[in-house]
Amino acid sequence: MAVHSSPRGWRALVATTLIAATGLASGAAFAGPTLDRIKERGTIRVGVGTTPGFFAPDSNGKWQGFFIDYGRALAITVFGDPEKAQFTTSSPQQRLPALQAGEFDVLLSGVTVTISRALKLGFHFGPTIFYDGQAILARKETGVKTAAELDGATIGVQSGTTGELNIADFFRKSGHKFTPVTIEDTSEFIAALEAGRVDAITQDSSDLVGKLTQLKKPDDYILLPERLSKEPLAPAIAGGDDRWLELVNWTVNVTIQAEEWGITSKNVDEFLKSDDPAIKRFLGVDPSLAETIGLDPKWAYSIIKVVGNYGEIFDRHLKPLGWERGYNNLWTKGGLLYSPPFR
Repeated sequence: MAVHSSPRGWRALVATTLIAATGLASGAAFAGPTLDRIKERGTIRVGVGTTPGFFAPDSNGKWQGFFIDYGRALAITVFGDPEKAQFTTSSPQQRLPALQAGEFDVLLSGVTVTISRALKLGFHFGPTIFYDGQAILARKETGVKTAAELDGATIGVQSGTTGELNIADFFRKSGHKFTPVTIEDTSEFIAALEAGRVDAITQDSSDLVGKLTQLKKPDDYILLPERLSKEPLAPAIAGGDDRWLELVNWTVNVTIQAEEWGITSKNVDEFLKSDDPAIKRFLGVDPSLAETIGLDPKWAYSIIKVVGNYGEIFDRHLKPLGWERGYNNLWTKGGLLYSPPFR
């Protein structure tokens, strides 16, 4: 009764309740089966694809690529060791069921963020790390220079991707007709185009640029200018592990924020001398932020030192293939990349 009659007592009860609720929420955010399995196993299982520039083994069998570097960055966040990431290829048909089954801890295989994958399949997505769009790669002998000219064409579509619906929607809206040829085996996708079984193939432009390098006569083909869809590619994880999701989120954000501040793998040691309090917290010179969030003070420094900032990762793997930054530039340079604050 005294609590109801005393404003001070009422405020004390509310404060106590809020503290208890906050503690419960904080505990829930830190607990999760995926991260527990990762730490017990000692490695992160990463599902990847087979597109040059994004993910491919080099001549020594060591995985290299844009998405591969983000797998290594995650291993630094969790273990302080970039070699604690284990990469396994997975086809578009197999990757999402494999993630659901717990075969992967994270998919870095160029997965498009969609509402059905989030709400129906229960996946969580990290930040978009590559803004893409579906394109069409056609045989030059067809004589077409735009996708709108492809009327009556036979087009190869990779099963298990968002491309099947996108290409159907495109032709439905344009009033033209096409014959889809669904191809499950990734290795048969290029073969179908080269053998003339199809007039064109359609996939994310990132995949098609990589496939151009694999064609025997790349000059015989044309990447048509239209983009049929928005394809934001992001890390995907199974639902139910808030802590793991946030580690994925902020690992990506480290590379974006570093580029915005001009911090690179080559000059990061110089930035350790910075007087900027935000940069001191970011790089762990001031360990207060890292201690608050339960991470090693040098986690962001180590990511930058080993894999570099976003621009370095992009330039190392994608620029040699002819990619321009475009939407994948910093927001300060007209792109869409933007990191929330590290505070």
